[in-house]
Amino acid sequence: MTSYLCAIGTANPPHRIPQPQIASFMAGALQFDESDTRRLRALYRVSGIGQRYTVLPDYGRANGEFEFFPNTPDLEPFPTVGQRMSVYRQHALPLSVEAVRDCLEQLPEVAISSITHLVTVSCTGMYAPGLDIELVEALGLNLSIQRTCVNFMGCYAAFNALKLADAFCRADTQARVLIVCTELCTIHFQKRPEDDHLVSNALFGDGSAAVLVQGHPAQQQPSLALDAFHCGLEPDGRQDMAWHINDLGFEMTLSSYVPRMIQKGIRQLTDRLLENLPIKLADIHSFAIHPGGRKILETIEAELCLTTHDNRFAYQVLRDYGNMSSATVLFVLRELLHTLTAADAGAPVLSFAFGPGLTLEAMLMKVAVAPQPFVRSNGYAKHTSEAIALSKE
Repeated sequence: MTSYLCAIGTANPPHRIPQPQIASFMAGALQFDESDTRRLRALYRVSGIGQRYTVLPDYGRANGEFEFFPNTPDLEPFPTVGQRMSVYRQHALPLSVEAVRDCLEQLPEVAISSITHLVTVSCTGMYAPGLDIELVEALGLNLSIQRTCVNFMGCYAAFNALKLADAFCRADTQARVLIVCTELCTIHFQKRPEDDHLVSNALFGDGSAAVLVQGHPAQQQPSLALDAFHCGLEPDGRQDMAWHINDLGFEMTLSSYVPRMIQKGIRQLTDRLLENLPIKLADIHSFAIHPGGRKILETIEAELCLTTHDNRFAYQVLRDYGNMSSATVLFVLRELLHTLTAADAGAPVLSFAFGPGLTLEAMLMKVAVAPQPFVRSNGYAKHTSEAIALSKE
């Protein structure tokens, strides 16, 4: 039994802020002098990010016009975890609903009542009754739907959700699994000058992605068969990428050593994924890599002998959205999916994501196209394309 990723929908908040404008906000919030401001702007210029989306309009405004952060020179009193979670509860549901609707609009054959499982993913907010129950009510899902929450796992969490969906579909041929990854990273801005925080503040944005996984391909568009997963762990990197809840928000640790740790483990991760499969890395020409940052993408290219063209979907998402934690790799997969046609049937797709631990996740997929319906012509069953060709003769 094979499971299939059939459609991906996405959504972003309304506030689209250019990267240089965010840099200006950060320099002001940190009360940087001219020298530090130049250094900060240089960091933002080389990030590979052109713009990011946020639920907070403050990042595009000057001090004195803020809605969430205090209109004081040092932003004090700085927002608490409770205030940030209030913003999360306000915005997570409508953003998630928008992503789900975008997903299901691509699958007119899927009735909302036929969805059997709901998996919600987030590391930027939690509450109970939570987003999962609110989605059941807002979307009109069955009240008996099986719900699972994947929380606080970071940027690779979408892979764990896909593993769950794969297991559900393999266990039950009638299963239809809706995955919703919603991350509001920008509500956790930390007003600290350490390099880890400067880098984090330069990368993360807000977004939601919804995925439908089931036991057969979509009828009207290519799908991705979930063929294999492999997880690697580099414990030496546990201090280099971390995510902690503190009094004034969730604090990200993202050191400059992360690309080096990924460089250390990415080849072994790929080899382990493929070692029992009848495929080699050289056979793979489609990639969906989580753009944790520009340096991470360049490191993977060097280690696996990929080109920037191979990595084009990741660079595109990084440029247009930044890093949206768990939702990001699904944005990349969506861009890839939109380029596929029936001619790509059977082509392998390799995907990676990374997160705290240091965790490295790999997934191998295969492009799948549903069999076309048959029509009858002159008393004989003919494939639709054959029938169309005959009708033109």
